[in-house]
Amino acid sequence: MEQMLDNITNSMKYKSYALHNYKAIPQVQALPEELLEAIEVVGHVLPFKTNNYVVDELINWNQVPNDPIFTLTFPRKEMLQPHHYKRMKAALDAGLSKDEIKAVANEIRMELNPHPAGQDKNVPMLGDVKLSGVQHKYRETVLFFPSQGQTCHAYCSFCFRWPQFVGMDEMKFAMKETDQLVQYLKEHREVTDVLFTGGDPMVMKSKLLRAYIEPLLSDELWNVQTIRIGSKSLAYWPYKYITDDDAEDTLALFTEITRKGKNLAFMAHFNHPAELDTPAVKEAIIRIRYTRAQIRTQSPILRAINDKPEIWTEMWRKQVNLNLIPYYMFAVRDTGAQHFFGLPLVEAQEIWRQAWQHASGVCRTVRGPSMSCTPGKVQMLGTASINGQKVMVLRFLQGRNPDWVGRPFFAEYNEKAIWIDELKPAFGESKFFLKMNYRKY
Repeated sequence: MEQMLDNITNSMKYKSYALHNYKAIPQVQALPEELLEAIEVVGHVLPFKTNNYVVDELINWNQVPNDPIFTLTFPRKEMLQPHHYKRMKAALDAGLSKDEIKAVANEIRMELNPHPAGQDKNVPMLGDVKLSGVQHKYRETVLFFPSQGQTCHAYCSFCFRWPQFVGMDEMKFAMKETDQLVQYLKEHREVTDVLFTGGDPMVMKSKLLRAYIEPLLSDELWNVQTIRIGSKSLAYWPYKYITDDDAEDTLALFTEITRKGKNLAFMAHFNHPAELDTPAVKEAIIRIRYTRAQIRTQSPILRAINDKPEIWTEMWRKQVNLNLIPYYMFAVRDTGAQHFFGLPLVEAQEIWRQAWQHASGVCRTVRGPSMSCTPGKVQMLGTASINGQKVMVLRFLQGRNPDWVGRPFFAEYNEKAIWIDELKPAFGESKFFLKMNYRKY
């Protein structure tokens, strides 16, 4: 492990770039004017932040704008619908005030479905108190949004939680204290998993992260068996675990979790094989795994980034070679720039099938393509012909009603549908879940 660290000659100090300073990036200064305009216009609506590691080690600037990591982190014109782009450009060209520009941006944002998949329906109550930093959609799993973790080392241009980052406070999920979370977990012993999410919890200093996690290690919370941390930090800032000033304490906290007998599942977001190639990410993975944490990987399938089966096969293989566990391929959620990144479900499933065919058996822990939609996680299994009718076959991997999980159901074939709300039930049914009773555990 130390030998690999010695090979990382450029231990970096984190530097972020956003609208106010991105033109200081040397590589950006060589971009054509139309790309700079797009960054300005789209970056006033959707969140934009990158950093020096992404810029210097991940993006191939000779391939811009078609480089997948550039598309993953820099705004492009096509990420807004033409009428939205025209409206924001006109506001900027007119020299409107900062507050007026923000008002135009917020009007556009409200047309981009800022709370997809009924996220606002997942917020539970503790007595008469609404827990604004908690979501409880599936029986066994609670999501927790620490208020100090509501940003990221860099923003993904497809992110479905983009409202967390654009100053729309009424759209945020966040909580400062864990006292109410602990009480909720005591009253809901069916919960076995707590997922720290955001934003990215790993932007927090270890002292803050420790303050959130240590209460969950109490013997009183015997029902909490798994602590999950959803993070893009391995891809966007692996130095968090190597040379940052709190790297050792962060890893020590991970070790404390596993020594307490809890399963620590680090839910890593990798969207392209290029994110797995640097010496820094390989070293960071070794260090996290040394704490006995699991690292599971997930990504949506994204047009212009990973929409070829060979990319997924390569990515899964690299992950397994690094002792990671491929976990999910998601469909792009129905929010933000879905029109740019989203693929029809039929096309996504065919990419999945071809990638699966060429993947080793040890890579086949991954599930997908899956839509995280209002009723639950719905997997597109494929197409079939039943009694002469071509249909799409789907099933629940997770459901608001646990009885739905594992049940196949059928939709009329639609080669253009990107999301479940574009599908119609097959065989003349009036709705998909006609025979399933909705129940909140």
